Amino acid sequence: MSTYRDFTAPIGSRRAPVLRTVGTRERRSHLTAPRVPTVGIDIGGTKVMAGVVDADGNILERLRTETPDKSKSPKVVEDTIVELVLDLSDRHDVHAVGIGAAGWVDADRNRVLFAPHLSWRNEPLRDRIAGRLAVPVLVDNDANTAAWAEWRFGAGRGEDHLVMITLGTGIGGAILEDGQVKRGKYGVAGEFGHMQVVPGGHRCPCGNRGCWEQYSSGNALVREARELAAADSPVAYGIIEHVKGSIGDITGPMITELAREGDAMCVELLQDIGQWLGVGIANLAAALDPSCFVIGGGVSAADDLLIGPARDAFKRQLTGRGYRPEARIVRAQLGPEAGMVGAADLARLVARRFRRAKRRRVERYERYERYAESRRTSGESL
Repeated sequence: MSTYRDFTAPIGSRRAPVLRTVGTRERRSHLTAPRVPTVGIDIGGTKVMAGVVDADGNILERLRTETPDKSKSPKVVEDTIVELVLDLSDRHDVHAVGIGAAGWVDADRNRVLFAPHLSWRNEPLRDRIAGRLAVPVLVDNDANTAAWAEWRFGAGRGEDHLVMITLGTGIGGAILEDGQVKRGKYGVAGEFGHMQVVPGGHRCPCGNRGCWEQYSSGNALVREARELAAADSPVAYGIIEHVKGSIGDITGPMITELAREGDAMCVELLQDIGQWLGVGIANLAAALDPSCFVIGGGVSAADDLLIGPARDAFKRQLTGRGYRPEARIVRAQLGPEAGMVGAADLARLVARRFRRAKRRRVERYERYERYAESRRTSGESL
């Protein structure tokens, strides 16, 4: 039987004081957290990925399903999460669940304040899931969980001051200092994509103009390619022929693939995106002064076609260049599983509570068995 179905005691609000202290002890606790398997959940706009992860960051089993349509109620997504966890728990002894959500998560890591791709508005996700799964649950922003995974197991190992930038449809990010994720007063730090870099520039879905993600993201890459193709630019003939004139079929991965094959326009577009990436990184270096920038997300698959121009622009734009140490800029190592692995590893910080409760339950059962055996031996009636 699954541990989730064995242990049915209510655990919702009693966990809140434990979780509120986790942020102040992450660096110490991750070294002493129980080396037990935990489940990590990564919720995006198109998929929900769940996996059992061991204490060394190895994925023991992984499941993936499509994210229910955003027009549906939050309960539909919660049902999907619970089904995935229960499925995995049938084959693994899981001690905690960590959830990385694409949205703003409050400082207590309970409520998803806003999720752009899901119908979550001030949704108490942790308590709702914990009420259905009898193990501790931890919720965090997906960029935070990805950054934690890269710091623990990937490109950021050994760094005391790390900034992660996730390039996908937009730009997300996270900050780690001295082994702690910096979430800000209200839990929404790291929204780097909405720094203004071009006053009066392209309109952003957030409502402002000139946001960084309008110039260095998957959406920006595709927008520029489609505009050139729609204008029937001679430099776009290669990609127009590739999509047989169907401009709406142009995608980010396609542009990266053509750039690798030598298409001049696609190479130039990635260079432009990379240069804007370097400008934004230089601004973050002026504000945060980290030792390392880790670049993740789907657009990072372009590797040196993107990161090379970013490093060049960073060197040109860095405040005090030539008179200060320069942060490293590296590509993330863990790929699309980073958010899931990081969520599972962060969940280990609260797994100790479940282990204690389970141990007490076993001890009570053993004491009763010893008592019952002694009564049977003495011939007394129970």
